[in-house]
Amino acid sequence: MFIWILMLCVIFAICAGAALYLMARVRRLSCLKNKKKTWARLISAAVVLLPAVALSFLWSPLNMVVCVLHLALFLLLADGISALARRLRRRDFRRDWAGLAALLLCAAWLTSGWVNANHVWRTQYTIETDKPVGSLRVALLSDSHMGTTFHADGFAGRLADVQAQEPDVAVFVGDFTDESTTREDMVAAAKALGALKTPCGVYFVFGNHDKNNYEGEGRAYTGEELAAELTKNGVVVLEDEIVPIRGGFCLIGRQDASEETENRGGRASMAELTRNLDESWFSIVLDHQPRDYANQAASGVDLVLSGHTHGGQMIPLVQLIRWFHLGDDNVYGLQRRGNTDFIVSSGISDWELLFKTGCRSEYVIIDIQGKN
Repeated sequence: MFIWILMLCVIFAICAGAALYLMARVRRLSCLKNKKKTWARLISAAVVLLPAVALSFLWSPLNMVVCVLHLALFLLLADGISALARRLRRRDFRRDWAGLAALLLCAAWLTSGWVNANHVWRTQYTIETDKPVGSLRVALLSDSHMGTTFHADGFAGRLADVQAQEPDVAVFVGDFTDESTTREDMVAAAKALGALKTPCGVYFVFGNHDKNNYEGEGRAYTGEELAAELTKNGVVVLEDEIVPIRGGFCLIGRQDASEETENRGGRASMAELTRNLDESWFSIVLDHQPRDYANQAASGVDLVLSGHTHGGQMIPLVQLIRWFHLGDDNVYGLQRRGNTDFIVSSGISDWELLFKTGCRSEYVIIDIQGKN
């Protein structure tokens, strides 16, 4: 918790510094150089703050902050290069080429980030095992946060792409909805997920946002109501449960780690869940947050599927999470510890943010190949 509070303080300080820098940068424009200081400051503040307010209303304050920080960073880099160029050529530029270049590059970078967040790619892995279980194709989905980059109708379109991959089983590992998802969107999205047809069914585990615990009394629905809608549409909700799905394969669906970390009643440990597990089965753990790797590897399960991190979302968050973990064992991709494989998906959407610059949205297809 202390690390997160410290990070928020640092982010606030950086945002304030970025806004002040942008105002100072606007005052350097030739059209303001001959203005009185008071007028120049007022105009520069308006040039920075009015678009910021507009972006806050159009998207959200958080997305506005992303745009402001990126613009400030690109301007700083462009000004640094421009200062070096001026020293080498020993005279000033007539026009503000650095500012123009920064604006264009920032727009291109954020446009790329918007595409990465709003388009959904397919990512594929192959997992091999010595267990004589045959083969299984798993479709992994997570973090749709319904209503951020698409609503239920858009979600249904993405599920059509998943259906075309002909998976044997589909699993959704949490944050299907969040506090901004309306009841109508939740109901329609649950229906869309239930319409996904696979031989072994569709399974779901809760994420930290699904139960709307951060919304208080104003929440549109409860976790129980979400589970009821999913169940009504044929989706199997797993809460600390093991279910066999085909041949020698089984799923272990866990309650989210927030049940422990946020004192919501706790959850079963991996040792408890796997106490009577048949070791000849190929076991697949569904656990929204990738933060229990040591216990999962020690329990001897074969594969753990998670989401939650959004792939780190943006540069430099990807690198910071990799270096300092910040509560998670991995930020993205395939990793092996002992005899257990771990996969973390970046998710098919985002919480609040409309940009991904350090990764891209995805659904994951996993082909498990066992001995015949």
